Amino acid sequence: MSSTHRVTAADIARSLGISRATVGFVLNDTPGQTISGPTRARVLDEAKRLGYRPHIAARALASGRSRIVLLVLPDWPLDFNLRRNIEEASLALDEAGYALITYTPHPTGHSRPLWETLQPDVVMSMAAFAPGVAESIRASGVTRLIPDPESPIAEEYSEDGPVLQLQHLFDLGHHSIAFAGSADPRVADLVTLRRQRAAQAAKELGLAPLITADVELTDASAHAAIQEWLSAGVTAVAAYNDDVAAAIVGAALRSGISVPGELSVIGHDDTPLASMFEPRLSTISMNTVGLGRYLAELALSAVEERSVSGAGPELRLALVPRASTEALSARPA
Repeated sequence: MSSTHRVTAADIARSLGISRATVGFVLNDTPGQTISGPTRARVLDEAKRLGYRPHIAARALASGRSRIVLLVLPDWPLDFNLRRNIEEASLALDEAGYALITYTPHPTGHSRPLWETLQPDVVMSMAAFAPGVAESIRASGVTRLIPDPESPIAEEYSEDGPVLQLQHLFDLGHHSIAFAGSADPRVADLVTLRRQRAAQAAKELGLAPLITADVELTDASAHAAIQEWLSAGVTAVAAYNDDVAAAIVGAALRSGISVPGELSVIGHDDTPLASMFEPRLSTISMNTVGLGRYLAELALSAVEERSVSGAGPELRLALVPRASTEALSARPA
């Protein structure tokens, strides 16, 4: 065949001397057709020999499905947990015969949105769609959105990590606790959410209002926050994530402040850094494998128009206590 000619079902039929319909039934695996095993094998072998590739757009038009799931990502850093979530969702969807494609729209960008060019079966988002985005997706012909602004469902996962952080520090006897956020503007919304949950937990535990600061991943920023906290009598810090916790612990140790002797620190996300750092970081763990596969299940349930099972125990957060926190009573008088 010519290098510029796309091999079609008609080419295969002509080469084998059989009908185009028979070839089409085999290539499309059409149900209800009685085609012998040898004929099916001949068609598939000839298709492979000629270099046949299915026409994806035509197949999608005929079946009503592109078998593509588009995941819209906010402009967040691709940290360890987010990467694991995407990897597991991609694997689960691939096992079901779907491809996961990620897309991050930028406010200053001028590219055409992928939902207009890919004809995805489902468009998912890791956060609520920005104003006008859901309308743009529907205008492109996509009818399945997750989350769907027109059909909201109860939240399956709540941001309870800060509650576990505060409870752990409180149980160790710490009553003067600070919250360390991240100064990265890309995660400002997530930092605000975790700070609010930490403040609520502190109130429920009867603690004084939390002292808070957003920390850059530099010694200077972390050191300034530590000095402010120690001056205010803070004995423990709940950090937005493990990176922030590591920055605080590192700056403290380099300043001669012992951890956890003078300052207990707990992170969030249980990244590999948490178990390799010294002292090893107490943190909050989430089953990223379970969450990734749950995201895939949401997409598949939307395409197949079936109910999805509720989020199970595998999505719950868990405390991982390590060396960076200790009981206040363990400190020398």
